Amino acid sequence: MIGVWVVAAVAIALTAPALKTTSDQSEFLPSHYESIRAAQAQTDHFPEANSTPGAIVLFQREDGGKITAADQEAVAQIATDLGPTLGEKTFVQTMVTSTGDQPNVSQDGTVMLGIVPLAKDATGYDPQAFDDAKEMRDELDTLIADTGLTAQTTGTVPQGLDSQESSEQALAIVGIATIVLIVLLLALIFRSVIICLMPIVIVGLVSIVATGLIGFANEAFDLKADSSIQTILVVVLYGIGTDYILFFLFRYRERLRHGADVKASVRYGLERAGEAITSAGGAVIVAFLALLLSSLGIFRAIGPALAIAVFVTMIAVLTLVPAVVTLLGRALFWPSKKWKLEPEAARFSKVGHSLGRRPGTFAAVSGLLMLLLAGFSLGFNPSFDFNSSLPKNVESTEAMETFQDHFAAGQADPAPVLLVAKDGQLDPAELPAFQQALEAAEGVDSVQPAQVSEDGEAAVFSVILTHDPVSDEALNDVKGPIRTAAHDAAPDGTSAMVGGTASIFADMQKAMNRDYSVVFPVAAAIILLILMLLLRSLVAPWYLMAAVGLGFAATLGATVIVFQHIQGESGLIFMLPIYIYLFVTALGTDYNILMIARLREEAREGRNPRDAAAEAVKHAGPTIAAAGVILAGTFASLMLAGNSLMVSMGFALSVGIAVAAFVMAMFFTPALTALIGHAAWWPGHGDEKKPDDEPEDEPALV
Repeated sequence: MIGVWVVAAVAIALTAPALKTTSDQSEFLPSHYESIRAAQAQTDHFPEANSTPGAIVLFQREDGGKITAADQEAVAQIATDLGPTLGEKTFVQTMVTSTGDQPNVSQDGTVMLGIVPLAKDATGYDPQAFDDAKEMRDELDTLIADTGLTAQTTGTVPQGLDSQESSEQALAIVGIATIVLIVLLLALIFRSVIICLMPIVIVGLVSIVATGLIGFANEAFDLKADSSIQTILVVVLYGIGTDYILFFLFRYRERLRHGADVKASVRYGLERAGEAITSAGGAVIVAFLALLLSSLGIFRAIGPALAIAVFVTMIAVLTLVPAVVTLLGRALFWPSKKWKLEPEAARFSKVGHSLGRRPGTFAAVSGLLMLLLAGFSLGFNPSFDFNSSLPKNVESTEAMETFQDHFAAGQADPAPVLLVAKDGQLDPAELPAFQQALEAAEGVDSVQPAQVSEDGEAAVFSVILTHDPVSDEALNDVKGPIRTAAHDAAPDGTSAMVGGTASIFADMQKAMNRDYSVVFPVAAAIILLILMLLLRSLVAPWYLMAAVGLGFAATLGATVIVFQHIQGESGLIFMLPIYIYLFVTALGTDYNILMIARLREEAREGRNPRDAAAEAVKHAGPTIAAAGVILAGTFASLMLAGNSLMVSMGFALSVGIAVAAFVMAMFFTPALTALIGHAAWWPGHGDEKKPDDEPEDEPALV
């Protein structure tokens, strides 16, 4: 079995395509949305033109003074010298430094602006674009030498470059932090060198297989995830992989302590933990695959990627891990000898005993805590500002702040408004009135005169927005008064479409609201079905899913408290609820399954519901606590990534796992089950003792 895995990993590593990501938000939307139709119309009618700013260059004097006539001449010369170095794949070989006859100098005279448009057919989001942006920065450093000027770049391509580089740094930081955390926690739990290293080696092997299979799937189905997927994959593989390994090792060690040999203990561990691992893994996989129903390409790509990762991890824990454990035998625990001794588990025994005596109190306190936090989730404000996820100290972020301080916010990324004749050609006489209607719309700073296509069938108006195109204010302006003004002012026989960044985000918001109403219920329904099949019950799955839903709302509420109320941020990235829902629902179900399966096992030993709950907390509590600490810790490592998206996601997911493990699975679920009693298992009554059930204290020796 070990040989099969090694051979598979080598073969996949040698043949799998690279895992591709994209930062182009327009690629995440279906073609029927207005922003995408506007982009397509612009491509169809203006094939030779690409007015989209690929990069923005800000020139300032080193002494902070006003730009002089000599400085303007120096910038013009830099623009001339820079052109031939830009290349034709990404940028037009001209840097625009003036509007008409006037140089692009800020009102206070301290900043001069240069705009480098994208070349024909360039997206600005491919690896070649990032390489070109890096070369442009290097060339600018050379050209401004001895001019007394400084130059900073921002805009689509430089921001993409900085995002890529920060993602690579984040991946390294998160990967190291995750591995160190797992090693330290396993050392505290098992006191074994081999167990500390085993998840690292096994998950490392699994990650090669999983990443390769994801690459094959993305290539086959043309899926593109955003740049955060690689960092998230590291956390998911190591976090979930270590959790599932713990599920197995705790049951394996438990059987060894009762005197069984290695192979019998491996079989016992697979029998008792295997069902929970398979069911838990199935729930996670289903939750991720539900994202295929999303209308946003970002989620359709992330869902299968994470599902493949969890599936490979689950198979490895059910096949590779038992093989390694069988091969190592009792040497697995070296150098510790304490594994032979059954710990008193006094703390969990005491908690379990208290819960068994007063399940109503435990259910009420844990439920009210989650309900209190859940109330704050109603204040969640989604943000679509991907650029805010960039670290504050990178060049593109600093340059953008300078730009917004000295120029109209929307000047960095004008919104193209397309007017297209439905049949025939446009009447040029109608264009000024359409422009005036756009200028009168709320949220518009100015509108440049129309550029008419060569075939006369379309015109494009460049609209400078009042607010930053990636801000919530610009989004609301575009989806409201600007689109309304454009649609209402379109002459008979024409159609108007608003494109650009803010328009894309407005459509993403609409698509997201649609996805929430589809993906959430479908994922919940399928996980509910899995629980029904596992527990052979129509009662327990309902309150288990209600508990998970409450945990989701509590997690979102806690994140809103910390980031919106305490730190004063205007909003949180719009993807956050999806990630919380998937991870907290799926992984929270893992812990619920582990606890409820142990509770059922104890009930089958003849214990009444309250005693069974007490014993379940005593025996499953340490496993859930250890797994919860490790998984919450691995998700918390995302906060070291250095950007607001990863910080908020790391906080939310770590808090969600902590709530799922230490509030929901540890207290709420067993307390409710104890209160409901035998009726929780209707109609299958899986808690009843079976005639062929093997006593817990009589190991099967082979």
